[in-house]
Amino acid sequence: MEYYERLRRMEAAGDGIVAGLVGCGQMGSGLVHVTRKMPGVETRVISDVDVTRPVSTLVSTGIPEDLVVVTHDVGAAEDALRAGKYVVTEDASLLAQMPSVDAVVEATGLTEVGARVAWDCIVHRKHVVMLNVETDVTVGPMLSRLARQAGCVYTVAAGDEPGVCKMLYDQAQTLGFEVVCLGKGKNNPIDRDATPESCHDEAVGKGMNPKMLAAFKDGSKTMVEMAAVSNATGLLPDVPGMHGRKVEIAEFNSVYIPEEEGGILSRRGCVEYTTGKVAPAVFAIVTTDDPRIHNDMRFVSMGDGPYYTLLRPYHLCNIETPLAIVDAVLYGEHTVASTHLFSEVVPVAKRDLSRGEIVGEIGGGDYYGIIMTHPDAAARDAIPLGVTPGAKVIEPVAKGELLTTQNLTADRSRFVYKLRELQDAATLP
Repeated sequence: MEYYERLRRMEAAGDGIVAGLVGCGQMGSGLVHVTRKMPGVETRVISDVDVTRPVSTLVSTGIPEDLVVVTHDVGAAEDALRAGKYVVTEDASLLAQMPSVDAVVEATGLTEVGARVAWDCIVHRKHVVMLNVETDVTVGPMLSRLARQAGCVYTVAAGDEPGVCKMLYDQAQTLGFEVVCLGKGKNNPIDRDATPESCHDEAVGKGMNPKMLAAFKDGSKTMVEMAAVSNATGLLPDVPGMHGRKVEIAEFNSVYIPEEEGGILSRRGCVEYTTGKVAPAVFAIVTTDDPRIHNDMRFVSMGDGPYYTLLRPYHLCNIETPLAIVDAVLYGEHTVASTHLFSEVVPVAKRDLSRGEIVGEIGGGDYYGIIMTHPDAAARDAIPLGVTPGAKVIEPVAKGELLTTQNLTADRSRFVYKLRELQDAATLP
């Protein structure tokens, strides 16, 4: 896609893309800085439960504070944009209602908020870009279907692992390769016992939310990311939780291949991760049945085959997210869209849970997520990770035990639960 020249022309004509943002944490605030530097795209409206965060973020990009308007009124917000000002609000629903906002980025990481924001945007036929992959793996197929019907784009963001994995997958598939495995590097071993308390000091030092860091460390984030990849491609986890071995790049095309050829995979077409020195890279293991292409792969120094490693040595997270905004607004294209629940992320108890307890958010001290195929999760009556926050324990659960409909009851008043019910009842896509 041509981005730069077209955006430059749009900016010169005073017709740039107006982006909105929900959630001005580490990822969201970084996005604001990136779009401030880009031609033809700028984040002009920001929602956060603490309005001081988006105000200070905008000021830190060089915007005078007197150009930032805090309001919860659509009319006042539109007036501010027309006057060349910026809008901050606590009301996330405001962004979907604003005609001047071209696309909204959801970056809270909370499934309840993400589901509501995406729904509101689609109802108002507004493009929505999800930096909230937790929501996508829970209700993404339904949101994607509704967006198509409404004539707008629902997409997971560019730059995060699902986006760059899907890019490698599309490239390989387009060129006629078989994708045997698609995966990512994880920059630390999984610590299933990680909690916001145990991660607090490290999180503060990195400018992160401790709960978010705990979700990375306990593996929930990796499971969510690769479930999004699975649901967008049809590739599956080989085993619950994936293998997750410490494998280095030079070994990829001899390890992430079928067992009968010396690898670890019991099936072809898997999602996977490694704790080797790989992060922030993503990879695809590909092959072909054409001898001439094998010849050419050797000629271009891709090895002797028959399996080859395609590697993208970086993903830039929120820094690349604006590319998803541009694709949605200018081209009507999505980066990653779940069409079906091929995989599910389900919760496992981090500690013993007693009857009557209400469990907290993802990344808290109560549970972590693991990926498994959707049929496997359904057969075990597992609760989807995204509807677990706020659920009530109805039978004692031992540490390491799966949370299911037999020992946990979800909060049925939550919007994400209701949307998941609609998704489960529908025939998708």
